[in-house]
Amino acid sequence: MKSLTLWMLVALSGLTQAESFDHSHQSWTHLLERHVQWVREGVTSEVDYPAFAQDRPALDGYLAQLSKVNRAQFDGWRRDQQLAFLINAYNAYTVQLILEHYPIASIKDVGGLFSSPWKRRFIPLLGEILSLDDVEHKLIRQPGVYDEPRIHFVVNCASLGCPALRPQAMTAAQLDVQLEDSLKRFLKDRQRNRFDRQGNRLEVSKIFDWYSEDFARQAGSTKEYLALRARWLSHNPADQRRIRQGVGLDYLDYDWRLNEAR
Repeated sequence: MKSLTLWMLVALSGLTQAESFDHSHQSWTHLLERHVQWVREGVTSEVDYPAFAQDRPALDGYLAQLSKVNRAQFDGWRRDQQLAFLINAYNAYTVQLILEHYPIASIKDVGGLFSSPWKRRFIPLLGEILSLDDVEHKLIRQPGVYDEPRIHFVVNCASLGCPALRPQAMTAAQLDVQLEDSLKRFLKDRQRNRFDRQGNRLEVSKIFDWYSEDFARQAGSTKEYLALRARWLSHNPADQRRIRQGVGLDYLDYDWRLNEAR
């Protein structure tokens, strides 16, 4: 009887913890709304890192909330809650990493010549100390778990070549809408994705090269993934038809300069 009572208390404690986590990620949204803004007609965003640095206690508080979540609690959440949590964690810890080394010209300046910023293990999450690569590739991109290629348009690497850091947190309630909106904004950015009419080729971000397997898993190929979204790659109906029919792909150079307010 005592063991049953103890088990029930532990279970109820775990349930209380799970229910107490703020899946609206409101504190992260408050930070983003203050320090991130859409630019270039809303196809990308910029971050005011000096102002963000003034809010470090609030950022540290949000990161502490994330770090308190254990694996059992996380595993009990719905898929959309898990994915929103991981995307927000990646983005928030990336901001922390930049602030710890600011001012810098690029995230690639963090760690020096022989140390990748994405392989540094500094993230206390789900009972482990993880790197940004761990969060992205072992958790968010783990085959058969989420299989959501649109994450590549919300996971932000603090660079101009990256998709925009949205000025609000990802949430389970709005996840599909936010993912689709970020994909649309990214594809409509002619600095990173455009149709070369004369060459009959799409010139697109290196993201479509680096993560081609993710896009192919959903659409059969990267070309087909893009063809299905031709309406965002050109405003010209004739160009859209050509893209849908099939065109060549070229990958643009990636801009690793910091996505700071200029």
